[in-house]
Amino acid sequence: MTWQLFSLLVQASGMTILISTISILVGLGVAILLSAARLSHLRVLHGFTALFISFFRGVPLLVQLLLLFNLLPALGISLSGFATAIIGLSLCTAAYQAENLRGGFDAVPKGLIESADMAGFSPAQTFLRIRIPIALRLTFPALVNEAILILKASSLVSVVGVIELTRMAQNLSASTFMPVEIFASAGLIYLVINQVVSAIGRYAERRLPGMGQAAR
Repeated sequence: MTWQLFSLLVQASGMTILISTISILVGLGVAILLSAARLSHLRVLHGFTALFISFFRGVPLLVQLLLLFNLLPALGISLSGFATAIIGLSLCTAAYQAENLRGGFDAVPKGLIESADMAGFSPAQTFLRIRIPIALRLTFPALVNEAILILKASSLVSVVGVIELTRMAQNLSASTFMPVEIFASAGLIYLVINQVVSAIGRYAERRLPGMGQAAR
């Protein structure tokens, strides 16, 4: 194992971090929309949300990525492997984050909601100013854990042609005939990235306003 080979893995890990970060943020936005739909009184929205979450939690991510990769061109939609990977990971993590947020929304004290109604807040204002901040604080540890899971699951996007850490390790292993050294190095890089994410999450729980109290 040489520094040149290891540096190639480090460079490829940048793509892993980029895809994971975008997917987690987009997925969180979709999860919040799903939670809003779940809180509405429309049965159609409830049914769509339940179907969405059931599908993306019940079907393996690898199958989801391959389905998107083959379905979109059949519909006349031409996207790069990078865009397909972002869509696939975002939809998958949105389903899991929506389930995490559901517990947070259910735990919002009813007294706060009633106080907001008495203060003249609209349902949208109550959702944005009270429900979302409290739910995010209550479920923050679970959201950090989901971020780590997505970082590891991003290794599957190699099936749609994205050269990220795992795909680079596969290519280097095939060309150098050193699979043990290459994949051990890739595993070490994944471990370091996930440890950094965990450390950032713990720091945020202690430092962000109200986060430490919500975590306890």
